[in-house]
Amino acid sequence: MTAPFPKPPSSRAGYTLPVFACAGAIAALRHLHDDPPSPQSVTLDLITPAQTAEIPIEQVARLGPTTALAITRSDPGDNLDLTRNTPIWSIVEIQQRGSGVGKQDSPLPAITLEGGEGLGRQVNAENQPAIYAYARTLLLGNLEPLLRPGEVIGVTIVLPEGRSLATRTSNAAFGVVEGLSLLGTSGISQPLSAPGQLEDFRAALRQKSATHSALVFCLGENGLDLASKLGIDPGCVVKTANWLGPLLVEAGMQGVESILLFGYHGKLMKLAGGIFHTHHHVADGRQEIFAAHCAIAGLPTADVQQIFACETAEAALKYLQTLDADTGSDWVGRVYGAIAQTIDQRSSVYIRTHCDRPVRVGSILFGRDRQIIAKSELGSAILSQVLLS
Repeated sequence: MTAPFPKPPSSRAGYTLPVFACAGAIAALRHLHDDPPSPQSVTLDLITPAQTAEIPIEQVARLGPTTALAITRSDPGDNLDLTRNTPIWSIVEIQQRGSGVGKQDSPLPAITLEGGEGLGRQVNAENQPAIYAYARTLLLGNLEPLLRPGEVIGVTIVLPEGRSLATRTSNAAFGVVEGLSLLGTSGISQPLSAPGQLEDFRAALRQKSATHSALVFCLGENGLDLASKLGIDPGCVVKTANWLGPLLVEAGMQGVESILLFGYHGKLMKLAGGIFHTHHHVADGRQEIFAAHCAIAGLPTADVQQIFACETAEAALKYLQTLDADTGSDWVGRVYGAIAQTIDQRSSVYIRTHCDRPVRVGSILFGRDRQIIAKSELGSAILSQVLLS
């Protein structure tokens, strides 16, 4: 008798960068308070989800009478994450001593958050440090209870390897330069690319498909964040990472009627070329896909050649936007409209080919500024179904 194929082992989740930055800040503040003088680990409230985590502290030391530094190291779990083991420095400075008696009025906020070397800047937000909403909530929520009455502190997060690591990410495509970002909507780092995690994604999809006939596929954190801001029902949102092909088929097998593909244009356009695992280690093809759709739309050959020579999808988009501004044309609308339609068609055919189920697929593509570039006709229709009333 043939033995059943073994089920892949469950993937180990880790923590996102904001958690380690927060743990270090807690350790540094406690060190300044001598409570305890040199903590080996700290326990913090993740807030989202509602649970605690114990994070090892690698080193902690005073830098001066009112300043301390604590160092942690990133552990994203069983995730193919380039931040694994990268050090996070959390520097806390007591800017105003508390009276120790009662609440003291101060013109300063109780806690200010700053980005140091290796923590990126948001070029689309007046060069503010790339410390996003969850990270701010986490830091403030855990540090405020530790402040002595009237105390005011400044927290600076430094990622010594951040600038070099950022060159291997798509951060610049989302307007974050010179470093990494403290991004995420949760303290838990779910394995997105590790072997075996596809089963976890399938399980989540099955659960949501039991109560929703229309699902929204988000490739990553930026899509999840934008989906939330648009008012999309979180109950129908499925995070897919790069596993779009298997999850499209799974949705078909579960009887899902409609799927909205919601993602960054540089990732999602790969589906227009028949690439259904979108990790760049597997396949790319963005230049070819973009240039082909430009040619089909009638863009002059010289411009198609310029598009093909662009190193990134964002650069190609900017080229078309500049062309439109200079000539009064609408190449962005025409080309991206065609790409979105091709994504819909190829995705629907992919599902039917692998599980013989008819599923409506629509797509919405956004740029690095998190502004929507294109919606397919089906994408607009499905979006209206999944918005919270």
